[in-house]
Amino acid sequence: MKFVDPKTDIAFKKIFSNDAHKSILIEFLNEILVLEYPISTLEILNPYQLPKLYDLKNTSLDIRAKDTANREFIVEMQVEKETAFVKRAVYYSSKAYSQQLQKTEKYHLLKPVIFLGILDFTIFDHASVLSRHLILNAETGQHDLKDLEFNFIELPKFTKLETELETTADKWIYFIQQADNLDHVPSSADTPALQEAYDIAAQHHWTQEELDIYESQGFAIGKARNSFETARLDGEAIGEKRGELQAKLQIAKNLLIAMNDTQIADMTGLTIEAVAELRNGV
Repeated sequence: MKFVDPKTDIAFKKIFSNDAHKSILIEFLNEILVLEYPISTLEILNPYQLPKLYDLKNTSLDIRAKDTANREFIVEMQVEKETAFVKRAVYYSSKAYSQQLQKTEKYHLLKPVIFLGILDFTIFDHASVLSRHLILNAETGQHDLKDLEFNFIELPKFTKLETELETTADKWIYFIQQADNLDHVPSSADTPALQEAYDIAAQHHWTQEELDIYESQGFAIGKARNSFETARLDGEAIGEKRGELQAKLQIAKNLLIAMNDTQIADMTGLTIEAVAELRNGV
């Protein structure tokens, strides 16, 4: 048996944003998040639809859902390293929060927005795989402002083997990280929702069109990573001779074909204007 990689866009959304299998997203969120009360049912606001082969989004995936209390959940799988990802998480969440109200509505109608980012890279200096970020009173530590919350899973920090999985949250993270390396459904898939997730991820249940899109997305991710790594190594070599700025410019130049100006600016620390000037000069 062969499984798709849940970290790719099409696989992640087919598994976690599937109207016919809402129990997967419900259990995943209930196990990963610290909630005042559990999610009983969800409305998936952007359910899975087969993307077009010519219009693929290669690095990130956004799932939005609401529960019966109108709490909104934003789940994003981010494969490519993005230095501004935390800022983007704050922007997405704040935008979703502000869009709840029309001009004639009252602020008391606003409901919480809870963000969960699953990252295939590290972004924080601490060792925790799963981190929760709240708005707290700096003096007392009290959690008075509860409507915005940010959670992050950093997959490279997760090093547990299957025999070491303790919680259902561990088992979900293991599924996302390791499914495409497995040849059988592991014994750790011991809840109906986990079993459903592995079943959907099994390649023999996918149509040829879905597999073609899946392979194209995987190829695009690999190409982008190889381009960045080559650019980084070239930049480091140049940096020894010309300094940090020249190194960044060389990295940016090598990435012009593979990425847009915003992505290159995030990767290198250059301004978007500097990247645009470099592109226009090539």
